[in-house]
Amino acid sequence: MAKKTTAKSTAAVSLTSKDKKTLEALRGLADNVSALADKAKAPFMEIPSRSLSNVRYNASKKFIELMTGTNRRELFNLSQAKSFMQTMLVGSGCKALIEQGKTTSLRGLYYMLKHTIEGVKEETFDGQDESDTIIEDVEVTLNAMREELHLYAKNAGSMVGPITLVDSGDEIDCARMGSGGYTIPSICEPEVVQFKNNTAKFILHVEKDTVWRRFNEDKFWQKYNCILTHGGGQPPRGVRRLLHRMHNELELPVYCVLDNDPWGYYIYSVIKQGSINLAYESKRMAIPNARYLGLRSIDYERCQLNPSVQIRLNDQDVKRAKQIKSYPWFEHKKAWQKEIDKMLTNGFKLEVESLISKDISYVTEEYVPTRLEEQDWLD
Repeated sequence: MAKKTTAKSTAAVSLTSKDKKTLEALRGLADNVSALADKAKAPFMEIPSRSLSNVRYNASKKFIELMTGTNRRELFNLSQAKSFMQTMLVGSGCKALIEQGKTTSLRGLYYMLKHTIEGVKEETFDGQDESDTIIEDVEVTLNAMREELHLYAKNAGSMVGPITLVDSGDEIDCARMGSGGYTIPSICEPEVVQFKNNTAKFILHVEKDTVWRRFNEDKFWQKYNCILTHGGGQPPRGVRRLLHRMHNELELPVYCVLDNDPWGYYIYSVIKQGSINLAYESKRMAIPNARYLGLRSIDYERCQLNPSVQIRLNDQDVKRAKQIKSYPWFEHKKAWQKEIDKMLTNGFKLEVESLISKDISYVTEEYVPTRLEEQDWLD
């Protein structure tokens, strides 16, 4: 068993109701193991399975959700002993963070818990990928987001628009954040980020920083009274959580401008229905009413783009497109079937930046305004 990490803190910490609930769950995990040991029974824990076979698309809720299947993790099973130890170690580390009123990054927890196990030459974690996987196991077992475990990932994503936030007590006017915008934090829970003033009518989410900067520089958000966000490609959990909160709490529609390729389709799928790997968080992240403005497969002809902007589909693109086409949430939507078939027939993909071949501000002055005015989107 790994050596315990003890926390030292002299200052009194005021715990939130979420902190108390999470601590109770962490202690319950340890108590269950202890109770089995006290009865001279082999310690084990039941970890909800995050495999594809334990995930389903809930048609009524319109998002991916985790089912009830679990995997037993046993201390005295040679193939599971290390992961059992790692699970208890991560639980202990998160308990220490909460009790001290501190947070750390995923990388920070990895180093906080990493050491050579006494009496052997084996490390508690061989790499951060191991600890990250165990963190997700603890999340799903306790039904607690990693933010509730006082863990965060690196910030990735920006926001600008007519909304004022209170972030950790600091008032942030997102209309006055300059060319870089407000950096969306990893932890966007209500006790950290509150919405103070908002006059925006909708949210426009774009895939990449390069496109976001064009919209910001052209003051699109000002002209069309919207909040403009990006997630640096695949949006991290903080961005998805903030989009979910603004959509549900402020009742703002969400429109997406993404690349016309299988990756862009997948990003939209994750925003809309949630992801298979994080199905247990869909209820707090998925936005079933999000809409896909483009880029569309018909835009090559519709926008009269130059042949030089075409990017040929490779074998992996074709395979991925067919997988996405068969997703239950796309499978019975004729418009999406037509969209993906058209891309496959074209034999090429398009980036949003390809619209620059028309004009530097074509995407902000022509493309998106027309799609919004005509309500021309995929759902």
